[in-house]
Amino acid sequence: MARSVYLTSVGHGGGKSTVALGLAELLSRQVERIGAFRPLTAGSGPDPILALLHDRYRIDLPYDDLHGVSYAEATALVADGRREELISRIVERYRAVERRCPAMVVVGSDFDDTADPGNPRELAFNARLATEFGSVVVPVIDGFGQDAETVAAAARGAYHDLADLGATVLAVVANRVPGPMTLPDLPVPAYAIEEVPTVSAPTVAEVAAALGATLLAGDEHALGRDVLDYVVGAAHVPTLLDHLTEGSLVITPGDRADLLVAASAAHVAGQVAVAGVVLTLGEQPDPRAMRLVAGLNTGFAVLSVTSDSYDTVAASSRIEGRPSAANPRKVEAALGAFESAVDTVDLARRLRVSRSERVTPLMFENDLIDRARAQRRHLVLPEGTDDRILRATEILLRRGVADLTLLGRPDDITRRTRELGIDISGAELVDPATSEWREEFADSYAALRAHRGINREYAHDVVAQPNYFGTLMVHTGRAHGMVSGANHTTAATIRPAFEIIRTVPGVSVASSVFFMLLADRVLVYGDCAVNPDPDAAQLADIAISSADTTARFGIEPRVAMLSYSTGNSGAGADVEKVAAATKLVRERRPDLLVEGPIQYDAAIDPTVAATKLPDSQVAGRATVFIFPDLNTGNNTYKAVQRSAGAVAVGPVMQGLRRPVNDLSRGATVADIVNTVAITAIQAAAVED
Repeated sequence: MARSVYLTSVGHGGGKSTVALGLAELLSRQVERIGAFRPLTAGSGPDPILALLHDRYRIDLPYDDLHGVSYAEATALVADGRREELISRIVERYRAVERRCPAMVVVGSDFDDTADPGNPRELAFNARLATEFGSVVVPVIDGFGQDAETVAAAARGAYHDLADLGATVLAVVANRVPGPMTLPDLPVPAYAIEEVPTVSAPTVAEVAAALGATLLAGDEHALGRDVLDYVVGAAHVPTLLDHLTEGSLVITPGDRADLLVAASAAHVAGQVAVAGVVLTLGEQPDPRAMRLVAGLNTGFAVLSVTSDSYDTVAASSRIEGRPSAANPRKVEAALGAFESAVDTVDLARRLRVSRSERVTPLMFENDLIDRARAQRRHLVLPEGTDDRILRATEILLRRGVADLTLLGRPDDITRRTRELGIDISGAELVDPATSEWREEFADSYAALRAHRGINREYAHDVVAQPNYFGTLMVHTGRAHGMVSGANHTTAATIRPAFEIIRTVPGVSVASSVFFMLLADRVLVYGDCAVNPDPDAAQLADIAISSADTTARFGIEPRVAMLSYSTGNSGAGADVEKVAAATKLVRERRPDLLVEGPIQYDAAIDPTVAATKLPDSQVAGRATVFIFPDLNTGNNTYKAVQRSAGAVAVGPVMQGLRRPVNDLSRGATVADIVNTVAITAIQAAAVED
């Protein structure tokens, strides 16, 4: 069983960050904690790849423990003829990390094919370390600008060279290839990952830092734009407009207000999406021009540098972009590129890491993405102009989580994505007010609500509302599910679902759960968002629905029916309601592990459980917590969220014929991504 995978470059570069992320993502789906290690680092500041893995995968070890020695130390040891001492030092530090982590990702040294053969930065050195670590090896070939024949030859050579050196090769990866490419047949899988400009392009922030620039206009989102090209503005406006390209950073003297305004106008008009403007020579632009640019609301940054245009371009062209924890867009783009090219199921099988019995938050989130991608569904997002929805859409499309329809005026959505500097070109845009489906939806809604006195004219107005329109898309099969609520109330989101989609036969009440992602486990809370005061039968329905939802997402359901007393220790109407609900659950679903009435501490703490309910299979081990009423549930989930630093994913609706899920109005982009993935999985389960 491979507990460690070792990445090594074949030739300089190769984009190991993308492959390291992809492999770490695979391992994080199987074990509760991964480790990372770099045998050699530059020694001056944090290593970018190691820092990324440390932060993204929440490695609970000090960063300084995760690397061997510096290149300077390694070179000195080799020069003194102490190569074996170098190997021993690195292996000793690696073992100290490996002992504390179920699985490891090792990122080898930065290969330099012009180095002296005695230099440690060579393929043989990495192969030797991989053998000493007990790692399987993934060689990474830089395919940037290379033709298929050259890449194929490099792939063959990498495999045979490493095999001859005694390394166990897991797979061969050619990264940043210029287009679709088939690699040669080898004894191991070989994958070609296409170049994704978003991954390798520097951001405006990275360019600004490298140039020592001053920010004259723009915010953190403007600084996060990708710089795909550089355009020097020195001629007249028409010439500049002819040369502007998508994602270009315009570099022009600070006194050329005409070019600054022209670039801004072209961007706002939708002629081209500009990454930003750099004003050179330390010249400050005319204040009147800056006021005009501010009024245009371009959304991009304006920077000022003291160097001239030539030196600015020369310095900018040397800046290399890479994924970092501070730039989730770039990380998601890298993972999307990896997952679209690599057979992740087969590669995970070849790694053969034993899956942890405990489901950690990171494992849960990664499993959501993996399962949604495997059964890709079409979802509708009614809040198509919300910035968070747009940013989440870009991530979801890059990761292949779902096909998406966004509701809103297409011109408004397109303009906002241009201002944000994001790409959602894979999404369908639909305006409910002008859609060809509006008449059909009005007929459907009028028929469904005729018993409530809804006429056709009124229905025509109602279905133009995004949440009703989106729900009718689900009802008519044009979408498999819906996610809304980023700027709508819970009632506004789920009322159309209750009216149109309705509940599953045999379920008396629709309800909701929150997935509570704590530091070391995932718990399920229900119902914390929908039913104010369910009776015993409804509470039993909520418990059964919550247990089924929990099992569907890979967590063993052990159900605690919560009350202010445990067992027979208390009395009162509320306790009796929970006791009756528990009895109903046991009668209807004898396969479920359920305990109640039980207090929260006895449900979650094994020490308390040993005193209060020593023979219970649930007490102290509960994963599903069913609250007796909405007041208790809503306050408890928020208290745990804030005091324990838990991530609350939900509310996730259950009991409906088709999935419709609500977002908190304070939802983050990550919350939206998780909720969409959950909805896609629910949609697949409905069809199964």
